[in-house]
Amino acid sequence: MKFLEYTNLDRLNVFLGHLNLGERTIKGCLEAYSCKHAGSDKRLSLSLENEMLDYLGKSSDTDSSSPVDLLLSRSSRKALIYLVLTLYQMYPDYDFSAVKAHQFFSEESWDTFKQIFNNYMFEASKEWTERNEDGSLLEVIYKALDEVVKLAECEIYVYNPNPNADPFLEEGAIWSFCFLFYNRKLKRVAGFRFSCTRLDDCHPTKLSFSLTVFFLKSTSNSKNVLLQ
Repeated sequence: MKFLEYTNLDRLNVFLGHLNLGERTIKGCLEAYSCKHAGSDKRLSLSLENEMLDYLGKSSDTDSSSPVDLLLSRSSRKALIYLVLTLYQMYPDYDFSAVKAHQFFSEESWDTFKQIFNNYMFEASKEWTERNEDGSLLEVIYKALDEVVKLAECEIYVYNPNPNADPFLEEGAIWSFCFLFYNRKLKRVAGFRFSCTRLDDCHPTKLSFSLTVFFLKSTSNSKNVLLQ
């Protein structure tokens, strides 16, 4: 996976790098990658492919009703592998080798992302509007992501890991999200992670939740699938 530089993403990262909101801090980061293998990507891809096939075989043997349709398609497995490789780039100190495809399910809705963003980034959006005059924060993010991956060609996948093994959580986190936007034709992935932490270390905060949503380009109409 090769890191791609985009001026519009850099501008947003400057704003979202450390947004002080009094007792809380919001941090965000947008990153773009090409899906070209580099370094250990090829070896890791093979390992993840074997892991998915192993899970598929066990599911068919033990539970004929298990919703593993997503794994039957080699192209879908390849897409999930690209997502994991992207996570390795975003969190190089975390071991994602145990990630299994059954932790993903289709969401396929920009409206879902928009609702989450508006609910949890309201204060950040207000701060952006006070400092900038070129549209709302969501509009600027949309344009920046669209430049990279063409959002109209993306479908959405959600990754919901075990909270005890979640790389997206920081100490004192109140909430945390990570979205990945993948375009199969362009072979690019754009990641957007954002979180909120409490500044007062004397009053630790229990985590409300963490959710990772992946955006994948769909070549055909698909349905929501939960793999567990």
